[in-house]
Amino acid sequence: MLTSELLWASSRVLPVPLTVIPSRSQFFEYESVTLICEDENGSDGWTVRRNTSRDTRAECEDWGQPANSSCTLTGLVPLDTGLYWCESMSGSSSSSSSIQLSVSGGSVILQSPVLPVMEGDDVTLSCRAKNPTHNLPAAFYKDGSFIGDGPSGHMTLLHVSSSDEGLYKCNVKGHGESPSSRISVKERISSTPPPPSSSPLPLSTVLSLSSLGFLLFFLFLVLLTRRLCRKPAGRNSAAVYSPTAEAPDRTGSVTAADSAADYSSTPEAPDTTEPGPEPVYSSVRRERDVTYGPVSIRTRREPAAVPEQHVVYSLLKWRVTQPDPADPSSC
Repeated sequence: MLTSELLWASSRVLPVPLTVIPSRSQFFEYESVTLICEDENGSDGWTVRRNTSRDTRAECEDWGQPANSSCTLTGLVPLDTGLYWCESMSGSSSSSSSIQLSVSGGSVILQSPVLPVMEGDDVTLSCRAKNPTHNLPAAFYKDGSFIGDGPSGHMTLLHVSSSDEGLYKCNVKGHGESPSSRISVKERISSTPPPPSSSPLPLSTVLSLSSLGFLLFFLFLVLLTRRLCRKPAGRNSAAVYSPTAEAPDRTGSVTAADSAADYSSTPEAPDTTEPGPEPVYSSVRRERDVTYGPVSIRTRREPAAVPEQHVVYSLLKWRVTQPDPADPSSC
């Protein structure tokens, strides 16, 4: 399948443009014109054909002077007015677009683009008299309606569009009127893609988006409500109570009736001469987000009174006595 497509593409002959020298569509009688079939890969293999009032699909050999893929007409006459185009000599049906050439036996012609003009370009129309050759004031017409005067015989169509297509002619006062020539406008191909169409969304899509937005808003309200109702937990947020708490031993253990309670104890005071306050033991019970906490504080025990010791002072008197020689114990 692919091979046949490649063979068809390679055997297909693309059309070539037809160039007119001089580049206009109207000529005076006995003027000359050259038609060229321009090919990017070379001009060989093409011929110029025409349809006029006296021949149909006639090749250049029948009415002009061929040279490769070009054809020259000399001594034009009004019978040469007609359609001209390029056609491949390879037997394929490929051909160029046809153009209209007009030969006037009068004294006024309209010089206009022979090929279609690009949309947005400016187009200049010139009304030319055969004698005298200098430019004269002229009136211009489109499809038979007057469109303006050209003081020097010229008129410019600015930024042409498809609405400017039609048959144009001109008139020089005292000399006559030109034949009509058609001006065609082709659309300009933009290099940038066109913007996407802003078609309205279907009703089902709008409803789905609305439902999704409402659901997200509802979830946001639920989360915000739960956030506001939740009381933040802190070290001092819960009250303490000690219904049956006992004093801990030196290891810091606590015995309580409620096994689920939380206990905390203050550090022991350093050993000083005067005992500090007794530590407070507490247990905490939490129900949901409400905390109850009765507090029981033990009073500090007073130390036992130590009886005051009395000191007795006495006055001693020394007395020196003479020993009794008769009494040996007095020595």
